[in-house]
Amino acid sequence: MKFSEVIGQENAKSRIIRMIDNDEIPHALLIHGEPGIPKLALARAMAQYIHCENRQNGDSCGHCPSCMQHRSLNHADTYYSFPIVKKSGKSEENANSDDYSGEWKEFISENPIVENYEKWLAVLKNENAQPVIYKGESVNIIHKMSLSTLSTKYKVLIMWLPEKMNATCANRLLKLIEEPSNDSIFILVSDNCNAILPTIYSRTQRIELKRLPVDVIAEYLKEKYNLDGQEALAVAATADGNIIQAENNLAYNSESKDFFKEFVSLMRLAYSRDLKSLREWSERIFAYKREKIRRFLKYAARMVRENYIYNIKAPELNYLTQEEEAFSVKFAPFINEGNVIKMLEELTKAEIDIAGNANGKIVLFDLAIKITIFIKR
Repeated sequence: MKFSEVIGQENAKSRIIRMIDNDEIPHALLIHGEPGIPKLALARAMAQYIHCENRQNGDSCGHCPSCMQHRSLNHADTYYSFPIVKKSGKSEENANSDDYSGEWKEFISENPIVENYEKWLAVLKNENAQPVIYKGESVNIIHKMSLSTLSTKYKVLIMWLPEKMNATCANRLLKLIEEPSNDSIFILVSDNCNAILPTIYSRTQRIELKRLPVDVIAEYLKEKYNLDGQEALAVAATADGNIIQAENNLAYNSESKDFFKEFVSLMRLAYSRDLKSLREWSERIFAYKREKIRRFLKYAARMVRENYIYNIKAPELNYLTQEEEAFSVKFAPFINEGNVIKMLEELTKAEIDIAGNANGKIVLFDLAIKITIFIKR
């Protein structure tokens, strides 16, 4: 993994490159941020740059033996640690990441850009389990980090989700992280740094990665999924800086088209005050499962916001698909300062009520009636 292959995070890349170029690499670095941000990819790029034999313009060359070994996840001086589910016959004393080395390589190969914890659960074939970094992992790490380097100046341990270490493992590794050998580097990659053992957290230098900008995610979606620019921006805008969410949104693409039709139906029926048809509409939406109803209401709230922005003529802030925009050309004038706040409040309230197991038919029909009042303001 090269730095150029890691999406966004230019400031973090520059900081890491300076550390390495100046030979000021911390012995324990914590890369942390919310899920859906490419943290593990950055850690891999850092390790590859450390070991690269022919660095070029602030990046690894990608072609030397060390780089090729990193690409195949076979570098002799790079180790990986990650949460697992104990295999049959294993105890906490001997369960470690090596038990899943093949599955890990396949997981990384299939998810090189951003790590997806839910997909790792699927790899472990036990989605109801709580993967852990066990005591046996600490024994394994202490052994590996005591070995001499084979081909490079530093040996590197990349630990994914250190917050998953149980107390025994974390306490056994504390001294090693606090007083490592001069040729040892620990790179910890966390989705929730607040859950890391405080004594370990305090002994790390930290780099927090930020959510990705809409345009960066949109460019990624365009290249990977061959989307047109407008559709990519519309999908990216709903992802809240999270690549995994953006890809999930794409998976819901056909669902979004259905949601668009139902949103249009709601607004047209509300404008015409066709209460009989609005009741039928609310029953149709009620036929969705609860989580799908909530997704629809969030989609409707987004469309209200987008149409208000369209109405005030701020196109640089709009993220609509071509189909949505074609509707908004005529509909947007009906979303204005007089009703936008009320509509959003009612949509949010309905979504909260549905989440709380309120009577869905009543909630949805009540929402539809209120939209008929607001839409002509």
